[in-house]
Amino acid sequence: MKKYIILLTMVLSLGACKKELDTVNPNVIVAENFWKTEGDFQSALAATYKVFHDVNNGYWGVRGVELSNGRGDDFFIRNDVKDLYQLSTFTNTPSTGTPSSIFSGAYTGIFRANQIIENAVTAPITDDLKKQFTAEAQFIRALNYFILAINFGATPIITAVPKSQSEYFVKQSPEEDVWQQIVTDLQAAKAALPVSYPSEWVGKATQGAAIGYLGKAYLYMKKYPEAEAEFKLLLTAPFSYDLLPNYEDNFKPEFDNNKESLFEIQVQNVGGTNPWAGENASEALGVTTAQEFAPTEVAGWFEASATDKMFTEFQKEKTTTGDFDPRMYASIVWNYPGAMYYNRPFSEFKLVFGYSSMIRKYQNWWANNEQPNGVYASDINEKTMRFADVLLMLAEAQTMQDKVTDAYEHVNRVRTRAKLADLPAGYNQSQMMTEIRHQRMVEFFREGMRFYDLKRWGLLEEEIENSDKVGKEFFNLQRHEYFPIPQNEINTNPNIEQNPNW
Repeated sequence: MKKYIILLTMVLSLGACKKELDTVNPNVIVAENFWKTEGDFQSALAATYKVFHDVNNGYWGVRGVELSNGRGDDFFIRNDVKDLYQLSTFTNTPSTGTPSSIFSGAYTGIFRANQIIENAVTAPITDDLKKQFTAEAQFIRALNYFILAINFGATPIITAVPKSQSEYFVKQSPEEDVWQQIVTDLQAAKAALPVSYPSEWVGKATQGAAIGYLGKAYLYMKKYPEAEAEFKLLLTAPFSYDLLPNYEDNFKPEFDNNKESLFEIQVQNVGGTNPWAGENASEALGVTTAQEFAPTEVAGWFEASATDKMFTEFQKEKTTTGDFDPRMYASIVWNYPGAMYYNRPFSEFKLVFGYSSMIRKYQNWWANNEQPNGVYASDINEKTMRFADVLLMLAEAQTMQDKVTDAYEHVNRVRTRAKLADLPAGYNQSQMMTEIRHQRMVEFFREGMRFYDLKRWGLLEEEIENSDKVGKEFFNLQRHEYFPIPQNEINTNPNIEQNPNW
């Protein structure tokens, strides 16, 4: 699927009703002559998956990565792009552009998924294909609602293509209803998606991905027995997920779609030459995140850095041989003996933010700069869920049920890959949760989870205050645990209300 390049996506923005013309030109793709073949649905799905890495609106495009990481106590975004600095320092408003773009992108994905689901019902394709395509669209819709739930809370639930203008103006549903919609879609996707695909379709949503996100949804809903049951399914046949022996391989392009990955966003430095071009033939299909985070010495924009709180967290425990945790070496780079970055000594780079390190994870650090192919778009897939996440979420679900002994195995698998000693026996619930929180912080730096983990644990206020994060003095829990509903949505939708405290 990574090489399945779709240039035609405009059909997905067509309305459900089109009465302006009495005849349809067979040489032009419009709603009336689309949705007829397997190829039509594959094209529609590709355009729907693609929203996830849209440069402005995609949650795993550059702006989405900056949004999901930027508010954590482990991450800093400098004062270059105003909207990004505002959200990172808790000075954002309902008019701040980046959250608005992610809100819009999520509903773009939902709209496209709804089109696929509705048109599959009457399409002249096999029942098996209808079932598969519908399930893929339900997974995509659920993932977009997951993005909305963790970032905005109560949001409109739209599960049908609007047939009139008034149907676009939907009021918010309570957050618990949004979570139930996520569960409903993921349960349906779980029942119908395949375990795997032929090689040309690798990267599409699988049954394992649906189970993983269903378990994650239950974890966020604090339904721990249900979360445990889903995660445990992924540990046995027909699934064969496992940790890669080398942690850092997860973030190199030659290891995309590996055995540790349940779902990842397919990106490739192909197509047009401009990743900011929008949906047209000029658009490059890579992402610009690596260049944005790279230092200026290697053609980067140096927009972000790990905080020193993160730098210290990596050093809390040494390996069994007395070295730093290998996840530290893979995630950041600092001035240790022999440190190399973009084929030059790290000492040649200037630390300009007052922090001690630079970001290495997801960077093309083995090249000479962040324009190795003459363009500034990277093609390392963004991994949205790894098996390490499943293991630690399973351990958390068990620990929260006071089944601490059961959690040991899963935490120790993650520790063993990191060359750490097994945990000592006898941990209580509090001790095991402290360990899980540490492991998640070092395992998933730069993967957009820290802020949301802290919120789930009720630790946002405490951990942000206890950090060197720029802007922490502006953090207000009641205000900042969710983004405001974007001002342009408030202005255009008379039925939607602003989030509390905004």
